[in-house]
Amino acid sequence: MHLRLVACLSVMTIFAPLCASAEQGEETNALLDALGLPEIVGIMREEGMSYGQEMAMDLIPGGATKRWMDEVSAIYDTDTMENVVRHGFAESFGDTDPAPLLEYFRTAPGDGIVDKELAARRALIDDGVEGAAREAFNQIDGSSDPRLGQITRFVQANDLVNENVVGALNASYQFYIGLVDGGALEMSEDDILTEVWASEPETRADTREWLYAYLLLAYGPLTDREMRDYVKLSGSPEGKAMNRALFEAFNGMYDGISYALGRAAAQQMMAQDL
Repeated sequence: MHLRLVACLSVMTIFAPLCASAEQGEETNALLDALGLPEIVGIMREEGMSYGQEMAMDLIPGGATKRWMDEVSAIYDTDTMENVVRHGFAESFGDTDPAPLLEYFRTAPGDGIVDKELAARRALIDDGVEGAAREAFNQIDGSSDPRLGQITRFVQANDLVNENVVGALNASYQFYIGLVDGGALEMSEDDILTEVWASEPETRADTREWLYAYLLLAYGPLTDREMRDYVKLSGSPEGKAMNRALFEAFNGMYDGISYALGRAAAQQMMAQDL
């Protein structure tokens, strides 16, 4: 009798964490859906295809050939990108309670903010829109503009400039590693690190300008109260955990993409040399 009780308790002990983990996974995926993950991955693919064309003009003999663009298209596979982000986010987010975040992003004004973020990101694919957005930021940079001040607090709450710079430098490093592994480049790891780090000041300046241009475009329509509430949410423990997990997940995705692009570019370059 006692052995049966112990056995039952053991089964309950094993399955209770599994059930909790499954429920946590569902809520984490629901949060990513509320944040517009499928849509943002689609936009990132568009950005990637455009970047692939530009990169081909600099690196690939013959430019953006069909073969090259097919390679780029395969690298920016949205299903793979989304799966990588979901896994990376869940791993970093851990046992953080997603409930307050889900409540915010599933209702107004949170759901509307996500829509505005997606619309702004898609709009910036157009070079003309991006240029105008950057100019709009430069016109008020360093001023006492109230909305700029709110956005600066939002940026500082989650160290957005530094996080984006680190992500960009890591992606650049992975691209060089891909070129080296593909046989198109001979550089030591120290040489690559030196090359990448030399670009840090320029990367930081460009990242800051793009980030503020994007945020001003996205959050321009928000009321002061909506912006204050969003800044407050982003500075909460749950908000910080969410943003940290998003950076880790997307950085992991971009590291893989950048390495794959480097390998693919190396193969194209080597094929042309034969």
